[in-house]
Amino acid sequence: MLPRPTSPPARPARHARPARRTTLGALSLAAVCSLLATPVTAAPAGPGTPDGPCAGRARLHVPGAAHQQADCLDELTTAGTVSSGHTDPADYAGLTPAGLPTPSGVPGIQIDGYFPDTSTTNTDHGWHHDSQFVIRLPDHWNGGLVVTGTPGNREQYANDRAIADWVLARGYAYAATDKGNTGPAFFRDGRRPGDAIAEWNTRLTQLTRAARAVVTQRYHRPPARTLATGLSNGGYLVRWQLENHPELYDGGVDWEGTLWRADGPNPLTSLPTALRHYPVYAAGGPRAAEAASALHRAGFPPGSEFLWPYHHQVYWDLTQRIYREELDPDYDGATEAGTPFCASGTPACDADYAYPDRPAAVHRAVGRIALTGRIGKPLITLQGTLDVLLPISEDSDVYARMVHRAGRGSLLRYYRIEDGTHTDSLTDAFPGRLRPMVPCHRSAFTALERWLAGTARPPEDHTVVRPAGADPAALLTSCPLG
Repeated sequence: MLPRPTSPPARPARHARPARRTTLGALSLAAVCSLLATPVTAAPAGPGTPDGPCAGRARLHVPGAAHQQADCLDELTTAGTVSSGHTDPADYAGLTPAGLPTPSGVPGIQIDGYFPDTSTTNTDHGWHHDSQFVIRLPDHWNGGLVVTGTPGNREQYANDRAIADWVLARGYAYAATDKGNTGPAFFRDGRRPGDAIAEWNTRLTQLTRAARAVVTQRYHRPPARTLATGLSNGGYLVRWQLENHPELYDGGVDWEGTLWRADGPNPLTSLPTALRHYPVYAAGGPRAAEAASALHRAGFPPGSEFLWPYHHQVYWDLTQRIYREELDPDYDGATEAGTPFCASGTPACDADYAYPDRPAAVHRAVGRIALTGRIGKPLITLQGTLDVLLPISEDSDVYARMVHRAGRGSLLRYYRIEDGTHTDSLTDAFPGRLRPMVPCHRSAFTALERWLAGTARPPEDHTVVRPAGADPAALLTSCPLG
């Protein structure tokens, strides 16, 4: 889920949620028509000539956008966008290994903008406006479009290193959304519990439709193939889109997507166990072994103990509190997002949260964003066996069974990546114990391409074994799926 490792900003305590912020789906037809008729803002003329590849950028229109800015760039990958100001490295910090190569040589058009929305957590470009997006259109197009939502609560550039650079270098057009709300206080967006997460799905659907239209404008034909992919919460979006809007996509790659189920498992059923038992384990003594066993039973696998201190400090506590606040704000009364690192036994402490015992309204809130397994297009799912933010036995193992129970098993390939974890940057800290997931994502992506082209069926579901004694540098560029 990868929230930014910071605490929510201070704010007076609240109990009732504020009025729902406006989204496109909540606007009247007249309001939508008015927005669509509003002229958009294009960037001043840049590189290129009237007959050059960027000549038509001022005519590109993102359907439904309240604002857009189109720029002609010599480089669409982070090899150029960092220096040109067309990405934000803070968005993707900590998501990829330090040595990940950066491709270059991809000129084209970048469109930044936002859809109508009254929430203001995203401050990129000084806009202070949510539902921001980025669309990149390479000069040398392969006929395809890749769309994605961001991991955690990050902004629209979060996938630039892990996904965008690579697919742009392969010739794909690319589009990403901030999902409609950002930051550790994302739960403030919405009127009802679950509204903020539900908006993520709406925003990716909205962007996919708009990006397909822009691709058609730019290249004078629609994309031959539209693929959804994403990491963590972005992987959840891939699952949800292929279940609910398969007509928009040809397939998808789900990189350790978050699993939401009304009856569990979900993050709110595993994280409290970690918060309750890890401090006992870390303290040592006669109860440490019992605490470790409790963590193992909750899905945190034996052999992952070396990752527990970092996740306790950075991810477990924050993730539990902000997602619980989004889906069950009444648990801690007027307090907003609980008490950081509270000890078990403290009133309304998230370490003692028991999702199965919570009121039916909480389970209904999760049900609004829940997955079913009823995918309608080919999907490749991959997750690391040492993922200790979303334990694999409580996430992708379960989702794969859901897909098969729904009768959609022929559309799924599921690969468990031995020694992969949720945060690829941790491979730099533990090079002999972890393998990066990013090359496995790329192998899965190319396997999906061949699957859709009918040239090769992907291998059946299996665990991708980490080669014994493998050179960390080799693991950074290679991940054969078998």
